[in-house]
Amino acid sequence: MKGLYIHIPFCRSKCPYCDFYSVPRNDALIEKYCDALIDEIETGRRTKDFTENSDMSFDTVYFGGGTPSVIGAERLGRILECIRKNYTISADAEITAECNPSTVDDEFFINLSSYGFNRISLGMQSAVDSERHSLGRLADKNKVLSVINSARKSGITNISLDVMLGVPSQTMESLDETVDFLLDTDVPHISAYMLSIEEGTNFHKRQDSLVLPDEDAVCDMYSHLAQRLTQQGFEHYEISNFAKSGFESRHNLKYWECEEYLGLGAAAHSFINGKRFFFERNAEAFISGDTAVFDSYGGDSEEFIMLALRLKKGISAQDYYKRFGCSLPLSFTEKAKAFITSGHMTLDGDTYSLTQKGMLISNYIISNLED
Repeated sequence: MKGLYIHIPFCRSKCPYCDFYSVPRNDALIEKYCDALIDEIETGRRTKDFTENSDMSFDTVYFGGGTPSVIGAERLGRILECIRKNYTISADAEITAECNPSTVDDEFFINLSSYGFNRISLGMQSAVDSERHSLGRLADKNKVLSVINSARKSGITNISLDVMLGVPSQTMESLDETVDFLLDTDVPHISAYMLSIEEGTNFHKRQDSLVLPDEDAVCDMYSHLAQRLTQQGFEHYEISNFAKSGFESRHNLKYWECEEYLGLGAAAHSFINGKRFFFERNAEAFISGDTAVFDSYGGDSEEFIMLALRLKKGISAQDYYKRFGCSLPLSFTEKAKAFITSGHMTLDGDTYSLTQKGMLISNYIISNLED
């Protein structure tokens, strides 16, 4: 089955580091946008050039953004109900909504759960309030804890927290404060990302004045975070993701395992029938009925290897053969030898994977392993 991604581009305010497509909250625009999503789900007219005759069966649904929670549980529920009426959604589907702790309360989660959402991803970034505020996050640590408890009371126990490394004024000591909080909450999934200063963001304009940890310090933070989480029973199953057993993000695994997914909404990307396509980063254009745009052909050998190496399980010669009917490229196996010798990769039987040391320079390794 495929994964379904719904992009909700609205935010209360723009975080200074964020490069994702988002626009300020506007109730009139939100209503039009939700109507456009429902129209696309019911008719498929914006994606028909790519999805005609495709099986519209999904076992994951993911509402990302932006800040999906900012449009309210009722609108999210209305879209999900339309999805259920027009597509085949498996009985055990993982259904996720990204939430900002400052935009939700008990009633939100009670309603969200009643519509069938069973997983949330909370944008915490840090448990240190001064770091959170420097990142544009309005809620304090106590509010984050309150939101986690509210979600659990509603029956949503599959909770993921986002953490950011290398943020302004962050130290190893302040990171430990965040990790202590993560472990105390006992949430089953953690996503940890290194801050990247992207062009066009507020941080990019202010980068000369930001007090940021240096690259070596951030690498040490990543290793320290990984060590503490794995010691407490988390599996470091993907470069940026940690989960207790059975709580891996089933939706995101579709991206890394090169499986098919459909993305609806402004800036949403899809991969179906070997083609990658997307919608422009323009909510008004999506509302007006603009169709998806072809990006590239996908799913080839090189891409499959590149994505598989993001996962701890790596890539096995057997899985590669099942997909492509041939052995792993000789160029890959030969180039991998140097990284195995240096301790950045391992070869276990017929499976190649990155070590934690290798994950720190994954982009460099993967680019060097490509043909």
